[in-house]
Amino acid sequence: MNIQNLPTDARAGSVTGAVLLIAGCCIGAGMLGLPVISRAAGFEPSLLMFFFSWIYMTTTALLLLEVNLWFSNEVSIITMAHRTLGVLGKIVAWLCFIFLFYALGIAYISGSGELISDFVNGFFGIAFPNWIGSLIVSIIFGIFVYLGTRAVDLFNRLLMFGMISTYILLVILGVPHVSAENLQHKDWSFATLVLPVLIISFGFHNLIPSLTSYLNSDVKRLKLTIILGSAIALTIYVIWEWLILGLVPFQESDGRGILQEGEMATEILKSAIGASWVVDVAQYFAFFAILTSFLGNSLSFVDFLADGIKIKKTPMGKFWLCLLVIVPPFLLAMIYPRIFLTALNYAGAFGAMTLFGILPALMVWSGRYYKNFGNKPIVPGGKVVLASIILFALFVISLQFTSRL
Repeated sequence: MNIQNLPTDARAGSVTGAVLLIAGCCIGAGMLGLPVISRAAGFEPSLLMFFFSWIYMTTTALLLLEVNLWFSNEVSIITMAHRTLGVLGKIVAWLCFIFLFYALGIAYISGSGELISDFVNGFFGIAFPNWIGSLIVSIIFGIFVYLGTRAVDLFNRLLMFGMISTYILLVILGVPHVSAENLQHKDWSFATLVLPVLIISFGFHNLIPSLTSYLNSDVKRLKLTIILGSAIALTIYVIWEWLILGLVPFQESDGRGILQEGEMATEILKSAIGASWVVDVAQYFAFFAILTSFLGNSLSFVDFLADGIKIKKTPMGKFWLCLLVIVPPFLLAMIYPRIFLTALNYAGAFGAMTLFGILPALMVWSGRYYKNFGNKPIVPGGKVVLASIILFALFVISLQFTSRL
């Protein structure tokens, strides 16, 4: 994301605007997977994982900020990796970005198709294939992304209003029905299952270069922005988790085949309490959450590819860029239906853990101890903290590998 792409009223350099950008970047489709995956562990174990993931991702964001501040001009994560880790670092960052963008695109297209199909089926009583819903969303979003940042900004404001309104309404309607008994279940053996999706849900690190320029490299304000923005996201996630797990009774089969079933939070809510206003509002919220995430992801990916493979944004150039962004994830989502949770899991475990976990720690290690960049570290703890960050990322990646064996 480039700072020139921010709405005009967000360019004043205020901490408030920057905090909301981070919170908005975090909050989205990941919320639909969190209660489903964490359901087997229960509320208390999941709550601990939420706080741990927030601390971890906030720390790596501060590490990335430290690297960003070593360079006077606004630089991308790709450029930072190149200057600190050389050509190999640049290549790894590039591949991780490609993987992350496509994995998220697959999740969003798959999820939006399911929601549109459910809506048409429930409202009109018509059998509506998921792939048609995914195709409609892909075409509409492709058009908006082709039209550019201004069109995306206006459309996104409408979607954000819908998401915030339905979230507030869902909490108001759902709280009276939350059961304390449903929240009592706990199984610590499933606690780490939620980590990959949690990691991607706190992934706002691509905003760091733009925010550094936006706040004029003011370290104090930038640190405050990162901590507050991610804390707002954490608060909203915890309320959402408490609400869904409190509404949905636990079943012994929940720990098995979760990813293969590919359900979203709205589906387990519907199966648990049947047709109601709560379920209807939850489905609208899910739809807005996926669309806002998909729109931002697609626009960022177009800019990333245009810069990376040097395609000029002429009318024909933008057309090919939009095809590159939309078509591959659409085809994969059609080949592998119900892939929503799996795609989010892979995005978090492999893409985000490498790009937003391992790479920031390695870049700081190289800059501090080999290239002698910068002065006072933003994140204390020296090599012990950096090594711990890398080891934790490798642990999450290994969990994903072993879960597939």
